[in-house]
Amino acid sequence: PQRMLDLLLVSGLIEARSHERLGLLSQYCPDPELAKFYRGLMASEARHYGIYWILATTYFDPEIVTKRLEELATVESELLSTLYPEPRIHS
Repeated sequence: PQRMLDLLLVSGLIEARSHERLGLLSQYCPDPELAKFYRGLMASEARHYGIYWILATTYFDPEIVTKRLEELATVESELLSTLYPEPRIHS
C-alpha cells in the first residue's frame, strides 16, 4: 500500500511541476498562439495533479497523504537543486 501512495504522490508532483513550468512558458512566450497552447497544457497538468490527489486521499488517510507528500516534496526539492539546471517538463 505504501508503494501505491508513493506512486500517486510522485506522479502528482511531476504533474504539479509541469503545471508550474508550462505557466512560466506561457507567461514569457513571445508568440501569442504558442502561449495560448502552453496555457491549455498548464490547465491539463493541474487536472492531472488533482486526479492523483483525489486518488491518494480516497485510498489513504488525508493526514498520512499530506505528511508523505511533504516528505517527498523535500526530497524532490533537494534533487532538483542539484541535478539539471535547465528547465524541464515531466521530469
